Amino acid sequence: VFRFPEYKIEQIAVVFFGFFYVSMMSYIYQVRMMEGGALLVWLIFIGAWGSDTCAYCVGVLFGKHKFAPKLSPKKSIEGSIGGIVGAALIAFIYATIFQNKITGIENPQFAFTVIGAASSVLAQIGDLAASAIKRDYDIKDYGKLIPGHGGILDRFDSILFTAPVVYYLAVML
Repeated sequence: VFRFPEYKIEQIAVVFFGFFYVSMMSYIYQVRMMEGGALLVWLIFIGAWGSDTCAYCVGVLFGKHKFAPKLSPKKSIEGSIGGIVGAALIAFIYATIFQNKITGIENPQFAFTVIGAASSVLAQIGDLAASAIKRDYDIKDYGKLIPGHGGILDRFDSILFTAPVVYYLAVML
């Protein structure tokens, strides 16, 4: 910053974003260490990957209206809504199955459903944020480790956004 003409604002933003990106993963640990965290931590993945799977299925079957065509041309509004509803439903089913083992949450079905829906919204934002970075740098995929999935970071971009939401909502609810 103090050597401004020598560095571009993009370089400073990348460094800041790098620290921010990595620190978001600590929320997975924080959720795991909560009362009932062994069950709660799975909500992070249910919210992210459940949303992604449901959004894809609903989008393929019913998607007609583009959601963010410049960032992710295959995403649809119908798929986005399907992802939110799907993640909420999966979280509700998860809470129902494990309701006798969930501690520290008064109404687990309600809390998990809210957490599932909210984390789905942020998972989609995280996915679009990663797509924006890729588009900005003309990158198709973050890697080839997982063929057809855009690389390993594509599997975790939404996790980075859902983990804090799951943590704070679990604390509040």
